[in-house]
Amino acid sequence: MSKAEFARRGEAIYERELRKALEPEHNGNVVAIDILTGAYEVHADEMTATDRLSARVPNAQTWMRKVSSRHSRHFGAAHRTVRP
Repeated sequence: MSKAEFARRGEAIYERELRKALEPEHNGNVVAIDILTGAYEVHADEMTATDRLSARVPNAQTWMRKVSSRHSRHFGAAHRTVRP
């Protein structure tokens, strides 16, 4: 899947299912979302969020972003930051 499709899926899940549940209580924390299942974990530390998600969903296709911010985006397991 292309990076654009990966990002589109992650953002769609966040907007459709998670924004209202996470904001404003978790603002500034990182949410790790499996783009295939919609499972997610929230934590201040991105590694903790991804580790928790991976423990629940082995082989998760992880999209990461900061709650209430569009500046931090990550693709896949390598957790590389991609800036628009």
